[in-house]
Amino acid sequence: MNLIDRLKHWKRKFKFNRQYRRGKWAKLGSDHESVRYQQINAFINEFQPKSILDLGCGDGILNRRMTYDEYDYFLGVDYAKESIKMAKAQDFPNAEFKTKDLLDFTPPQDFDTIIINEAFYYIHDSKKNKVISTIINHLKKDGKLIVSIFREGKGCWEYFKDHPNLKETNFKIVNSKAGTTFWKVGVYELA
Repeated sequence: MNLIDRLKHWKRKFKFNRQYRRGKWAKLGSDHESVRYQQINAFINEFQPKSILDLGCGDGILNRRMTYDEYDYFLGVDYAKESIKMAKAQDFPNAEFKTKDLLDFTPPQDFDTIIINEAFYYIHDSKKNKVISTIINHLKKDGKLIVSIFREGKGCWEYFKDHPNLKETNFKIVNSKAGTTFWKVGVYELA
């Protein structure tokens, strides 16, 4: 990334922290977003992982919406430190939350399920392949990668579909209850 791109990235972090302090992202807990989390939960329930890594965890919204609670370890990561403060305050069982930037984050262990939750499009194009490689190097042999991207996710899906070490096993388009918004949720495993 050049200097201008790094500055934009830093400004986005600053903006997200300010928005979390002001409550802008509380909308993720709305009924409008629920169908997306229901689909992510359906995949999680199907795989029944013992360890989960949630990249782009925000304030712990996935934990609040999870119906699967038999995991041994849940790690939530977000680059907005304000969101991580909120997630930690909820004291979820077997869960830890860390402020980390995906551009230089290396998972501390291998995981059964890794979720990239509405975060991939914030990664600069020049870093997307590196981030995916780092993440899948910490996916267990039979593990699943779940990716959720808002609307078309232009400039995102091809990194997963064309990655030589990943194969798609499921893909759903999820519409909001009002039908005005949609998300794509894909599941990948190691090829």
